[in-house]
Amino acid sequence: MKVFPVCSESLGVRSLAVFVETTDVKIFIDPGAALGMRYGLEPSDEEWNMLSHFKERIREIANICDIITISHYHYDHYDPDENFYEGKKVFAKDIKSNINKSQQVRGTEFKKIFEDKFKNMGELIYCDNQNYEFGNTLIKFSSPFPHGEPGTKLGFVLMTTIEEKSEGGNFKILHTSDAGGAVDEESRDYIISGQPNLIIMDGIASYLAGYRIKRENLEISGKNLNEILEKTNAEIIIDHHLLRDLKYKTYFPDVYSTYSNRIKSFAEYLGTENNLLEARRKELFKGKAQNTKNIRSAL
Repeated sequence: MKVFPVCSESLGVRSLAVFVETTDVKIFIDPGAALGMRYGLEPSDEEWNMLSHFKERIREIANICDIITISHYHYDHYDPDENFYEGKKVFAKDIKSNINKSQQVRGTEFKKIFEDKFKNMGELIYCDNQNYEFGNTLIKFSSPFPHGEPGTKLGFVLMTTIEEKSEGGNFKILHTSDAGGAVDEESRDYIISGQPNLIIMDGIASYLAGYRIKRENLEISGKNLNEILEKTNAEIIIDHHLLRDLKYKTYFPDVYSTYSNRIKSFAEYLGTENNLLEARRKELFKGKAQNTKNIRSAL
């Protein structure tokens, strides 16, 4: 199995897009990227340029894929304006259950777009709590988990597990989507029970602590992350919401000191330096006029 982290906050945009290739199938998990408001500022020119770069990269990869997954209907995880769904199997979050109103509206709109444009050249499959086999490759979608803490108004997401069986031994990855740094105990337990070799995880949105995130959830996320590392042998790629904060490592000092060899950002996994453009937006705007381009919010 080959795993390619495509783009994320550590690479300059809002995303958790990952390309996976097995001997049987090519899978693109959540091929979306977006920008958002921060510090009351529009994205900087540097961020717009990076978004343009990764949008093109996403198209290139999506066009060679067999399968595209959509864990939920936020614009940094899917893009209804793209045409790369043509001819693909699209495994997506169900739009009729365990979904909030805004995502239901977007999911319904995406269904209409898909049926109007790609119905005879692709397949849209609602996959909550379902498994699919392609040769020696198993793709497992979880039941819906909260987009963060239990009871959140942001709705629900699906986790995606991909396992390839081979004579040399099975290899399994788990993509948590926006489970909020496993702040929910059921999310934590599901991750541990799967015993993946590689976990691709969104971290808790620490930059919203005391505002939209309870401060105590930082401690809960750290505790649960530590438990995941203790009870699995997985390498963890943690990024997305957590990497919108320049001080992200300071919230989990024990985790990052004890497991420094097993926990990386997308950029670090790829052997490059973190490029936290959103977190540095104030700095990027010093001496510059604010950008007024139209922005489609990630949420």
